[in-house]
Amino acid sequence: MLSHKKSLNILKKTNALLEGHFVLSSGLHSTQYIQCAKLLSYPHLAKEICKSLAKKIKKNYKSIDLILAPAMGGVIIGYEVGRLLKKETIFCERVNSKFVLRRGFNIKKGSKVLILEDVITTGKSSLECVRLITKSGAKLVGFASIIDRSTKKTLKIKKKIISHMKINVQTFDKKNLPERLKNIPISVPGSRFIQ
Repeated sequence: MLSHKKSLNILKKTNALLEGHFVLSSGLHSTQYIQCAKLLSYPHLAKEICKSLAKKIKKNYKSIDLILAPAMGGVIIGYEVGRLLKKETIFCERVNSKFVLRRGFNIKKGSKVLILEDVITTGKSSLECVRLITKSGAKLVGFASIIDRSTKKTLKIKKKIISHMKINVQTFDKKNLPERLKNIPISVPGSRFIQ
């Protein structure tokens, strides 16, 4: 498995770990943003991170029938981890701001489903996926991500998250921005609110 230090080096080398003033999809402000799409745009560098995550998933979840990855961020990582684990992998996507299954994808009743994302901060997207699993009569096995940047304060998921790595990034609400952030132009990099 890759060390935390080597993983951070890969994130920096691929410009997946960004510095600045960001508004996250949760509405919180942050000095750092993790854009796993940049990491995954370099498959030869991302492959070791994907292998490491796949090993952790296999060790922690003995029985998985299906991997569900929310679009956009989860699509590539879902594909690669599904390939490594030899598991069917589907994705859900937003239609009118809600996750739905399209493209002929479905979740079989009684199947054991793992939700896989690129980054988990609050778990809001993952919890939206849980509704699809429940509606299908399937069973949630758990949650996994390349990066877990959740905190006890921000996380809405009550189950354990299996991740390649944990990164602690400070977040602030709009009313309590530190002075250093107030003078930096805001970037809104996520895709949750794209119409």
